[in-house]
This record gives sequence, structure tokens and C-alpha cells, in this order.
Amino acid sequence: MRRCRVKVCGITSVEDAAFAGAAGVDAIGLVFYAASSRYVTPDRAAAIAHSLPPFVTCTGLFMDVDRDFVSRVLAAVPLDLLQFHGSESPSFCSSFGLPYIKVAGVLGVDSVQADLATCARDYADARGFLIDSHAPGQAGGTGKTFDWTRVPQDFPRPLVLAGGLRPENVAQAIRMTRIYAVDVSSGVEARPGIKDRNRIEAFMREVRSVECEVE
Repeated sequence: MRRCRVKVCGITSVEDAAFAGAAGVDAIGLVFYAASSRYVTPDRAAAIAHSLPPFVTCTGLFMDVDRDFVSRVLAAVPLDLLQFHGSESPSFCSSFGLPYIKVAGVLGVDSVQADLATCARDYADARGFLIDSHAPGQAGGTGKTFDWTRVPQDFPRPLVLAGGLRPENVAQAIRMTRIYAVDVSSGVEARPGIKDRNRIEAFMREVRSVECEVE
């Protein structure tokens, strides 16, 4: 079993970012979607990003915003990776000089494999694709799972699994999907936007436990 990467999304404070980094996460997510309860202003996001230790990737989440908004955020926040959740075009996603991943919602999608193949064709320079349990073009963060047997295990690009993950089910999710990375938000929270340190630690223990299994 190869190592599964972990992103904790919806970080809203320097304190939560510091604890996530200390717990061993590979990346954090900062939400720049104003309708989200986990939204952070560019000023707060900048403070969080500057507080991160080395080798923790700082990801910025956007959904159907204009180019000027993304540019203003990038002028203030040292992001490492962009994550696009909406109907952004391939040219838009690749126009900011940073690597990006594109989100593919699966609710109502007949064939996840076919949808991902279309994403991979259209977003040829994306670093990977995040599979979440919402409808295509809608916001994520629903906290609901989906049928993990629909996740292709032989997809040629890195896939990130999101949607309803928590300490109680993440090990099963990784075993079933052999996914490149997992993305968690509400599953490690005390309340929206406020992370629970015990749940982050428990989540990381479960991920690492699967990596230690011998097939």
C-alpha cells in the first residue's frame, strides 16, 4: 500500500493550521467561496499561509469567481496550489501560473470513469482531480459519502477522494479505492470552520494504519 496523502480543508485559523501541520497532514485548504461557513478573507488566509511549516502545501479553493478576484487573492496569499470547484474553463484554470486540481462532482453522474476521462481530456494540464459527493458544478462540503466502488483504481492521473470522510470511515475508504489522497473538512470539525484536534489526530492514525497493512 503506497502512502496516501491527506489534505485538511476549510482551515480558518493559524492555530488549526499549526496543529494540522504538526499532525502530519500534507496540505491544508483555504476556502475563498464567500457562501461557505469556512470562508477566509485574503488577510486571514495570508496569516495562515505564512505560518505553515515547510512541505505543507497551501491550497486555495475557488468556485466560479472572476479572474480579478483570484488575482487579488494571489497578490495577498502565497498559495502553492489552486483548486477549482465550478464551471471554470481549462484556459482559466491554467492562466494563473500555479498548478491546479479540478473537482469532479459525482452526484447524478452515470459513469464516474467516463466523467473523469472527459475531465482529463479537457483539463490536460491539471495535476489531478478531486472526486466529491456533490452534483457537478455545485459546491462541495456536504459531509456526505458516495459509493466508493465507483472510483476507478486504474486511472492514470492522481485522484483525491472527498465527501463525508471522517476518522470512523477513512481507513475503509482508502482500502476500497487505493486513492492517491483524501480530503477532509467537516469530518474533523468541532463546528463549521473550527477543527477538532482529537479528530485530526484520529484521522491521521487511521490513514497511517492502512499504510502499515501488508497485502
